[in-house]
Amino acid sequence: MSLPPLPDLTDLLTQYPALTPRPNRIDGFGDSPAMCAELLDLIRRGGKRAGASLLWTHQAEASPLPQQGDIVLVVDALNQPALLLQTLAVEVCPFAEVSADFAAAEGEGDGSLAYWREAHWSFFSRECALIGRSPSPSMPVVCERFALLKTL
Repeated sequence: MSLPPLPDLTDLLTQYPALTPRPNRIDGFGDSPAMCAELLDLIRRGGKRAGASLLWTHQAEASPLPQQGDIVLVVDALNQPALLLQTLAVEVCPFAEVSADFAAAEGEGDGSLAYWREAHWSFFSRECALIGRSPSPSMPVVCERFALLKTL
């Protein structure tokens, strides 16, 4: 089961006017309710301080790339506010050039680059299928580092 599309940020801010600091972007993690819950838990516990997405997906969905300084409202699998993050750094690089340091910052599995590559190849392959692309070692990955500001 996939996740529903992200809600409109303006609509969520109307529903939750007390959110501070004021987010300027909305995002979610994973492509299933179970993966979303697992990744949100990793962030809450401090083990995950980075996330990766495909540049191709941003382009296909006409969604802006994360920018340093963004305040991000992260929603759960039911599109309810879960976290506030701040983007610290963003880099785009080919899949094959994602660093071991970045893989460790993502905090998934055993934290190794080998685990990162295997898990993200699978995830990005599903993303590619949705947008009519084929995965490749040169596919552009958006590598975002963030800080947890608040659990909601």
